[in-house]
Amino acid sequence: MQTLLTLAPYLWPRNEPGLRARVVIALVLMVLAKGANVLVPIVYARAVDALGPAGGTAAAVATVPIALVLGYGLLRITSSWMAELRDAVFTRVQARAGRVIALNVFRHLHALSLRFHLDRQTGGMSRVIERGTRGINFVLDFMLFNIIPTLIEILLVAGILWGLFDISFALVTLLTIGLYIAFTLVFTDWRLRFRRAMNEMDQEANTKAIDSLLNYETVKYFGNERHEERRYDASLARYEQAYTRSEVTLNYLNMGQAAIIALGLTAVMLMAARGVAEGRMTVGDFVLVNTYLIQLYLPLNFLGFVYRELKQGLVDMEAMFTLMREKQEVADAPGATPLAAGPGDLVFEDVRFGYRADRTILRGVSFHVPAGRTLAIVGPTGAGKSTISRLLFRFYDAQSGRILLDGQDLRAVTQESLRAAIGVVPQDTVLFNDTIRYNIAYGRPGASDAEIEQAARLAQVHDFVLRLPEGYDTRVGERGLKLSGGEKQRVAIARTILKDPRVLILDEATSALDTRTEQEIQAALRGVSAGRTTLVIAHRLSTVVEADEIIVLQEGQIAERGNHAALMAADGLYAQMWRRQSEAVAAAEAAAAAQEAARAAGVEAVQGQRQPAHDPRG
Repeated sequence: MQTLLTLAPYLWPRNEPGLRARVVIALVLMVLAKGANVLVPIVYARAVDALGPAGGTAAAVATVPIALVLGYGLLRITSSWMAELRDAVFTRVQARAGRVIALNVFRHLHALSLRFHLDRQTGGMSRVIERGTRGINFVLDFMLFNIIPTLIEILLVAGILWGLFDISFALVTLLTIGLYIAFTLVFTDWRLRFRRAMNEMDQEANTKAIDSLLNYETVKYFGNERHEERRYDASLARYEQAYTRSEVTLNYLNMGQAAIIALGLTAVMLMAARGVAEGRMTVGDFVLVNTYLIQLYLPLNFLGFVYRELKQGLVDMEAMFTLMREKQEVADAPGATPLAAGPGDLVFEDVRFGYRADRTILRGVSFHVPAGRTLAIVGPTGAGKSTISRLLFRFYDAQSGRILLDGQDLRAVTQESLRAAIGVVPQDTVLFNDTIRYNIAYGRPGASDAEIEQAARLAQVHDFVLRLPEGYDTRVGERGLKLSGGEKQRVAIARTILKDPRVLILDEATSALDTRTEQEIQAALRGVSAGRTTLVIAHRLSTVVEADEIIVLQEGQIAERGNHAALMAADGLYAQMWRRQSEAVAAAEAAAAAQEAARAAGVEAVQGQRQPAHDPRG
């Protein structure tokens, strides 16, 4: 019922008078179609009576009123045409409802918090949306134009049989239909659990398949193709079992429905035959009863299928609407205003935050980044560095304290305007499976080609793109896997340049790159951050020596702060980290030099062996 109530507004869309008119017209056409359909057996029966022997002569054919034959054909055409016109008129309403609901689900998923998306299963969620959208079209069509009209037709037929003959015909008809509907409802509700189980297994199998394909390289690295096949096949086996149960119980349902219909039809036909034998009914009346019941039971038989599919469609929609009812963890406050323009002055005031109540990450962090200055945040893994950037983006809200941008509390401004003012170059750059042009333009959709190319030049990626056969129209593959790490980072920098944010976050932007590529990317980043308020989250301390201020996080608190020279002079945690990293770099360079020297010595030895011996004879 909750699912149907959620769906109801889409049948009568607000601010859409054209669509509402279509709904009314479709209902009128439905009534006309059913009215014509109910009259067909009466005209047919009267024609049969007219064709019977009249006064023992064979001239009965001449007495058949032409109007009855023409009326019979006209009514059948009318019934068919009205039904088709009804569908044609209603199709736009149905398609619009599916479109709007799918868009609302998509919009709502983007509005949900990062916590939800970290826990989600992409494959299963995509299958839920796919089945739910398909179920909407089915429910709208069959609920409005099959179930309700069929029930109306049942009542009309029962009334006609009562009026033409006696109440016993109507009672037997209604009793048969009542038993049929009750059996269908009870049995379908019982077997609904098999459908739910089948859906769950389908989602599980789809999730495993998509997850495995997204991690194609990891599967290959470890040679685990057979392992992935076994996991996928195990899910398919569970789906096979659930599917088999669902289909076998469907066969049992069909058998019970057929038995009820056959018994009811036999009972009514025996009553009609008895009426003809007693002279109370004509042969035409016998044909009338038979035609009515056949005409009624055919859609009624279809009604069983419709009800099953309707229930299954509602199950599919239920899962999708459950996603719609998922609450936003981070939402705009009532009366939230857009972020006002400003230079980018950033303040954290005693910010405390934990992803769970029993695990605090930040414990009273406070700092100030004046507009146009650079603050670097360093510290051991798990100290809370990346959490600061997530709070700044409002992926989460701080449990206490305030975050101010140009004097405005982030919780008092709209998320859309806040995120428009912040740009980020992440450690793990993920690109869309589209062209390089599209991925750079994602920073500001609608940017001109000249602006895209200028951003690429500033990010030092323009020349590389021009060397590609398809240039800016080169597709980068799933998650940008066709590009190297440095190339992806440059595209990400170009995208951020095009966005032109007032605050820039560099979140471990070069930690996954080799030293030479890192130096090139750092040069591009310095150009991007010039004149902007910049927050650098780094593990390699060599990348933050030029920052105006460096804060060292330890266990969610600021342990040290100052510039590079001051922190080295203090000989504290920062200095210890610097020495460890310097020793590690020196050791790595020494090992590389030794390998290079050994390789060179080996080459010289081989070349010496290949030289001919000296001939003393000259």
